[in-house]
Amino acid sequence: MEIFGIVLFALGIFLSVCLHEAGHMGTAKMFGMKVTRFFAGFGPTLWSFKRGETEYGIKAIPAGGFVKIVGMTPQDDDVAAEDEPRAMWRFPVWKRTVVMSAGSVTHFALGVLILWGLFSFVPLNDDSKLQTDPVTIAQVAPCVEEKFSVDPATQRQVACEAGKDPESAAAKLGLQPGDVITALDGQQVRGWDTLTAKIRASGGQEVSLTFERDGTSQTKSVTLPVSERVKQQVIQDDPDRPASKITPADLEKVGMLGITPEIPKSTAGPIDGVGKAADQTVFMIEGTFTALKKFPEKIPALFAALSGDERDPETPISVVGASRIGGELFDRGEWPSFILLLAALNFFVGIFNLLPLLPLDGGHIAIAWFERVRSWLYAKLGRQDPGRVDYFKLMPVTYVVILIFGGFTLLTVAADILNPIELPF
Repeated sequence: MEIFGIVLFALGIFLSVCLHEAGHMGTAKMFGMKVTRFFAGFGPTLWSFKRGETEYGIKAIPAGGFVKIVGMTPQDDDVAAEDEPRAMWRFPVWKRTVVMSAGSVTHFALGVLILWGLFSFVPLNDDSKLQTDPVTIAQVAPCVEEKFSVDPATQRQVACEAGKDPESAAAKLGLQPGDVITALDGQQVRGWDTLTAKIRASGGQEVSLTFERDGTSQTKSVTLPVSERVKQQVIQDDPDRPASKITPADLEKVGMLGITPEIPKSTAGPIDGVGKAADQTVFMIEGTFTALKKFPEKIPALFAALSGDERDPETPISVVGASRIGGELFDRGEWPSFILLLAALNFFVGIFNLLPLLPLDGGHIAIAWFERVRSWLYAKLGRQDPGRVDYFKLMPVTYVVILIFGGFTLLTVAADILNPIELPF
């Protein structure tokens, strides 16, 4: 199933890239530019047909796609005489900007659409219902550790050992995943925090617990063991504090039941899904810019990963790594995370492609506007328009950018194959 998930995620990326190229093609045709070819994939042609003046087809290597717009630069030497008026470089700068940015805009639109579909129709964890609905049990702990301690090797809290540590109250009661707790000591109880507060305050006392299983209500009594736990206020003030930083002053002795709650799920619907998608879009775009800023400082960590060091989960990943993670998420049934990853990748590609560097679309846009500003400035100074930028003179810089991007791609692919990022769950 993981292989199927990898293929499915890779297919999602492939379709996104093809739609990127379709964005270029559609806007170019809209403005009257001549588009001669649109292909999905690279390499030998498997199948194609011609409609109007454009050839459409599929090539053997599904690693992207391309569109051929006549006369993208003044230096293009394959423009027929009759096509000169429709050469892309002859069109106004705003039209060329629209065409060159259409690919990234397509990625942004896809990302927003994916998020809207996720929030509108896919059941997601709803923390608010966790505090208002009766608690449904997800897991039952077999035991409970009486003292709080930290493993020096992992720097994490030591878990209890069945048969060595006291049996949990939940295990004594015979609670099972799927049971719904409805009352404590005869009083109705709803919400995880409310139940937790009552349990913690009842350490060492006998309580009666009412729960439903398969539609049948049962009530059983048990004495709650006392365990050393981090104070709730400490958790609220500093939820990310590592276990190794917990001090004796941060601890208190409380009652323990020994269960983990099942988080209720809900869908926002197509109307409320718009707002949730917008919020997540802003979050992902901000995260993308943050990640791009950190790229240079993460390169040493990638080399370290290749030498056998533990892979930093915040290091960049390639399409290979993203597809592998997508496959693992699919295999574990984590559809929401699978979809979120695909949306995030679209936002990243859309933003990255607008960087003002050749051969990226952003490089072509930057040159077009440089020409426009330079022509305006020369006109103001009463000097002759210097004309178009000579792309041939920029080729050495372009090759350097390609070399850097290519090397970075090989580095991330190698790290993703030899020392992949592990999911934290």
